[in-house]
Amino acid sequence: MVLYGEGDRDPVPELVAQFAQEAYQHHMMEYLLTVMPRLEFEARKDITQIFVALLQRSIGSRHPTVEYVYSNPSIVSMTIRGYEMPGIALNTGMILHEMLQYEILAKLFLYSSDLYRFPQYIEFTSFSISCDAFKNLRDALVSHRSMAAEFLQQQYVQFFSMFTQLLDSQNYVTRRQSLKLLGELLVDRAHYSTMIRYVSDEENLKRIMNALRDRSKHIQLEAFHVFKVFVANPKKTPAVEAILRRNRSRILSFLEAFLPDSTNESFIDERQYIIQIIRAMPNT
Repeated sequence: MVLYGEGDRDPVPELVAQFAQEAYQHHMMEYLLTVMPRLEFEARKDITQIFVALLQRSIGSRHPTVEYVYSNPSIVSMTIRGYEMPGIALNTGMILHEMLQYEILAKLFLYSSDLYRFPQYIEFTSFSISCDAFKNLRDALVSHRSMAAEFLQQQYVQFFSMFTQLLDSQNYVTRRQSLKLLGELLVDRAHYSTMIRYVSDEENLKRIMNALRDRSKHIQLEAFHVFKVFVANPKKTPAVEAILRRNRSRILSFLEAFLPDSTNESFIDERQYIIQIIRAMPNT
């Protein structure tokens, strides 16, 4: 009631400020995350609402709880590890979602060693938890573009070693979502440096060409949106160029028969453009 008011009355700012200060001084957020697994469903919902309200609280342009969490990064870690406890995973996932709206907390998330637990959370949990974990991973990468671009440049090897596990997943949803996210990142100009590095690696090209052969048309389509970046790159590495030339005939046969009934003008134009580039390549 302190945070939300009572009945038709708005919360009293002084009481909210007092509550927040008590929460910071007594490490209430850490305590609530610790006891959450032992609480009933409704109590877990109440804790989630408390976290969201505290995080959204602002004084002018400041968000005091965001600053507090940034100074106490173990809170982010505890929230992430909620995915390891099915009973609270969606509650802590909602709290994490709110944290990721703020760039300084999204940065904590991306640079945390806990980020590399996400293949486990996405691959080996229930469908709802898996989707929630992937959504939060995606939000951290697309909501704060400049910060995420710097992160991907600095942590390229570590991140893509982890992300490749998702691209290679045997789970249809995981693989499709991962290919879609990869395509979004590679065509975003904020990620130009990462894009050039990614499409210069022939192993990445082989992986995407394998995805083009998937039985699912949806996965093929997401793979196409990544494949086109390799082909359109005017400064292909010799190894990438060699693979495309060596497979020229098969690629053309595939693309010319790929989604022939599509009415999406953007896709049709892109497909034709890629066909033209491949056709212009000499056979090896």
